[in-house]
Amino acid sequence: MTKPVTIDFIYDFGSPNAYLARQVLPAIAERTGAKLNIIPCLLGGIFKATNNRSPGEAFGEVKGKLAYEGLETRRFVAKHAIAGFRMNPHFPVNTLLIMRGLIAARRAGVGEAYLEAVERAMWQAGEKMDDPQVVRRVLAAAGLDAEALLAATQDPEVKAELVANTEAAVARGVFGIPTFFVGEEMFFGKDRLGQVEEAAAA
Repeated sequence: MTKPVTIDFIYDFGSPNAYLARQVLPAIAERTGAKLNIIPCLLGGIFKATNNRSPGEAFGEVKGKLAYEGLETRRFVAKHAIAGFRMNPHFPVNTLLIMRGLIAARRAGVGEAYLEAVERAMWQAGEKMDDPQVVRRVLAAAGLDAEALLAATQDPEVKAELVANTEAAVARGVFGIPTFFVGEEMFFGKDRLGQVEEAAAA
């Protein structure tokens, strides 16, 4: 039996484009028979290791550039009928706590529920997800054990896993998020999802 293709998705809650890509990727995986593997990484760590900067920093003084990026986001949202998305009013958000939380949640067997709850809070409800009290409230409202998960974010093994994931991504050539791999082929940005699907189908 042929081993299914895997789409590795280098992911951080802090990237709106990662959120938008994740709304589309499950359908791509279903159409191609691929397995989606979300790899939690720290975008700030990737930027630091690669001397990269956020689009706001890199292009903030380029006339029309950020306005065009906003237009492309609106087109993407409309094309894929993504309901409820809005830019987080606290953007950019320090995601160290919630990214460690994702790893802790996976270890506790509630990774998917955690992912959904934090994404909704970040990119629909506009919550300030670098505030531990807000995170606690969001997780509890989702029926998750907020106290246990927040405590687990301080576990040295959880911290080390996030660091290792981030370093491994950089070693593969990652310089930003969202980045996808199909086999050894790397694709950067939500506008490359068509190419990701073609590679997974091939």
